[in-house]
Amino acid sequence: MLSASSALALRAKENIGFMKNARSTENDDLRTEYRRSDFSHPLERGKYAKRLREASNVVVLSPEVAEAFPNESAVNSALLSLIRLARRTTRRPNRRKSGTSINIR
Repeated sequence: MLSASSALALRAKENIGFMKNARSTENDDLRTEYRRSDFSHPLERGKYAKRLREASNVVVLSPEVAEAFPNESAVNSALLSLIRLARRTTRRPNRRKSGTSINIR
């Protein structure tokens, strides 16, 4: 009967042979340097820039605003304070209960 650790050891030996085959470098097509002529299609500069910009949440501050804050933490703290203040001072519309009528005079 095999213990759990000896069974794992046997599996590990089997995997080593498999992993060595997977690392074969005979068909390695990577080169240290490429030229434009190596590609069949024309290269497009900034091809994914728009998609990255839309998916990103990075905000660029104007120089005047950036001067007012020493670091990222200070900017976040100020914005969070502003959000809390806006939530406290903003009036929420009264919600009417269903079945009530509105008197217009």
